[in-house]
Amino acid sequence: MGRKGPKRHLKSFPAPAFWPVPRKVYKFAVKPSPGPHPLDRCIPLLVIVRDILGYAETAKEAKRILHEGHIKVDGIIRRDHKYPVGLMDVIEITKTKEYYRVLPHPSKGLILHPITEEEASFKLCRIEDKTTVKGGHVQLNLHDGRNHLIRVADPRKPVEDVYKTMDVLKIAIPNQEILDHIKFGEGVFAIVIGGKNVGLVGKVVKIERGFGKHRSVVTLESPKKDLFKTSLIYTFAIGLEEPIISLPEEVM
Repeated sequence: MGRKGPKRHLKSFPAPAFWPVPRKVYKFAVKPSPGPHPLDRCIPLLVIVRDILGYAETAKEAKRILHEGHIKVDGIIRRDHKYPVGLMDVIEITKTKEYYRVLPHPSKGLILHPITEEEASFKLCRIEDKTTVKGGHVQLNLHDGRNHLIRVADPRKPVEDVYKTMDVLKIAIPNQEILDHIKFGEGVFAIVIGGKNVGLVGKVVKIERGFGKHRSVVTLESPKKDLFKTSLIYTFAIGLEEPIISLPEEVM
C-alpha cells in the first residue's frame, strides 16, 4: 500500500542549500515543524544552535539548551528543536545577551545578522493579504503567519484601515503593537527576498504593474547607483528614505 500523507523525515542532500549541515556525515537532517515559514525559506532551531552559532556539538546538546529556555524567537521562548525560523525573525540568546535578525543574503541564502538590544525590540512584517471578518473589522495577514486585527467603528467607512497589501508593519515584540507603517511604493528602500537578486537592497525607482504580483516588475537602484529588476513578490520594504534595520556591510 502506498504512503499516505507527507514524509516525517528529511535527508541531508535535499535539504535547503543554505543549511550548514554536514551532508556527507549524516544521512538525515532536521525536518522543520509546520509553522510560520515554509521549509525552503526557514532554518530549524537545532541547526541554528548547533551548526550556525556553535553552542552545541551534537543534537542532544542543542536540544538541552532549547529545553532549558535559553533561546527566544520574537520575544517568546521556543523549546521545539524543529521550530522554523525565517525571514525577519529576531533571535535572542538570553544568557549571553546576543541578538540576531534573519535576513536574506546574496550568496548564503538566509543569515543571522547581529543586532543591538534596542533593534531586537521590533520586527518588520509584510502584509500578504487582507480579510474582512465578523463585525466589519479588517484582519491583516502577515508574511510570518500572524494575523493582526484592525477594529473599525463604521464598516461602511473604515477610515481606520489605511493598510494595503505589500505594505510593511513595524511591530513591537512580543506584544505585537504596531509602531510604524511603511507604505510600499516608488521611493521606498527595499530588500530583495527571492530570485537571482536575493539579498540586494536599493530604492524603488519604478513599478511596472502586470496581471498579478508575479508578473509585476520592480526596478531598484542600489546604494552604488546600479539598477536591477526583480518581481514585485520578492520586494520587501525596509524603510522610507533609509532602512530602519541594520544590514550586512557587503550589501550596502
